[in-house]
Amino acid sequence: MTGFGKAESNIGTKKVTVEIKSVNSKAFDCNLRTPSFFREKEMEVRSLLSRELVRGKIEMSVQYTSLETEQKHFVNKGLVQKYYEDLISITNEAELSNKDKIDFLSIVMKMPEVMQSQKEALSKEDAKSYIALVKEAITQFNSFRIEEGKSLQDDIFSNINTIITLLEKVAPFEEERIEIVKERIQKNLASLVDKPNIDENRFHQELIYYIEKLDISEEKVRLKAHCEHFLKTAESKEIGKGKKLGFITQEIGREVNTLGSKANHAEMQKIVVLMKDALEKIKEQILNVL
Repeated sequence: MTGFGKAESNIGTKKVTVEIKSVNSKAFDCNLRTPSFFREKEMEVRSLLSRELVRGKIEMSVQYTSLETEQKHFVNKGLVQKYYEDLISITNEAELSNKDKIDFLSIVMKMPEVMQSQKEALSKEDAKSYIALVKEAITQFNSFRIEEGKSLQDDIFSNINTIITLLEKVAPFEEERIEIVKERIQKNLASLVDKPNIDENRFHQELIYYIEKLDISEEKVRLKAHCEHFLKTAESKEIGKGKKLGFITQEIGREVNTLGSKANHAEMQKIVVLMKDALEKIKEQILNVL
């Protein structure tokens, strides 16, 4: 969801620059910094950004430089005159001895509303040009996202395929693990009970029950299905699939954790650790997917 877009154009008597940037966020969060004469279009701009950018912590700033030399500020002469007369009147009533040395004009010029500016209105034509400029910045922004997304997709797909490949490497250790568990139970049992007193049928029943508890067939099937579902969803044209990919990632994590808890084999544990490493990389990157 990170991105950057910039567009510049002359609107009326101003050169206007619109910049849009964003960082990751679970929802759409927009902060606008615009000059006062563009604020009447703020709701339209927010709606446009929400529709086009979908998610992210968005910040849009608008800056301008004036292309005209005509003065837009003026001195309120009537107010200056009134302030000046009031100050003279006060000093006369107070009978100040040093009133001739007081710089009344410098005091008056600091008084409120002495310097005023003409309020600028946004014409319909300028409003259309402004919205068009925002759309151009959005286009640049989305182009940035698309380019970043290409490398992001390659990295995510690589890590998903790593998990699938690692899952295939589990199979050779499954039978070996069962034999190790069987031998361990027999050895421990033999140390506690004389062999003639061991009920072989009951022993095998208990062994089957124990081995079933360690069976990972379902976890393997579900993990592979989740990985395939992830790839299929990522390749779809669906808008706003980032949250869905996040949920699928959580399901992948559950199956990987279950594999780890049932592993009972050093080599399988190593494989699970590598799966978790790849999954953490996916979790970091998935935050940047719409």
